[in-house]
Amino acid sequence: MIDIRNVSKWYGQFQVLAECTTSVQEGEVIVVCGPSGSGKSTLIKCVNGLEPFQQGDIIVKGTSIADPKTNLSKLRAHVGMVFQNFELFPHMRITENLTIGQIKVLNRSKDEALEKGLKLLDRVGLKAQANKFPGELSGGQQQRVAIARALAMDPICMLFDEPTSALDPEMINEVLDVMVELAKEGMTMMCVTHEMGFARKVAHRVIFMDQGRIVEDAKKEDFFGKPRSERAQQFLSKILQH
Repeated sequence: MIDIRNVSKWYGQFQVLAECTTSVQEGEVIVVCGPSGSGKSTLIKCVNGLEPFQQGDIIVKGTSIADPKTNLSKLRAHVGMVFQNFELFPHMRITENLTIGQIKVLNRSKDEALEKGLKLLDRVGLKAQANKFPGELSGGQQQRVAIARALAMDPICMLFDEPTSALDPEMINEVLDVMVELAKEGMTMMCVTHEMGFARKVAHRVIFMDQGRIVEDAKKEDFFGKPRSERAQQFLSKILQH
């Protein structure tokens, strides 16, 4: 589904990604973790062309991101993205947030888009909030709306960029529960997260990054059981000791 081949990226002189290579099979759930500034979010944003990269290529279901002829807007319509800070339109009601992309990008009728949006809102447990504005919802509720909005576009895969890091601790589980359900249904997912409980529960593989490089790419059992690199061992000892 996603094939990342020797991807390198620079901001001026600073290299943020260095020869990153990995792949994600259809139906696989991959968790990307690592210290702050290791390139995790940059890598995931390269997958749908939100961040340009200077070397290598990323192929998403046969479409090359690096090919200048690729219509990135069209590709992004099929690759769901959930951001750290929800990115909902604050001046639009929840129903409008859920339907605008379907209408403008997928050319669905207003009625069809609304039916789909409400069904997904119900699925994330928020049908009663349909006519509210994002600012009237909690952070956890807004993030669940953001997931429903991404799903409304019938994505072939979902990318999550630290979806719970801006949330209060009490709200984290309500978002993770939705992600766990998606994983169980076979959605192909690439998640940047520090939620190791989630990784242990649903990830097939864990990718550990440090200083722009993929240091470890292992089955979750191997990663949590005995990470090969000393750097990953240090990281895990710090975040799992409590």
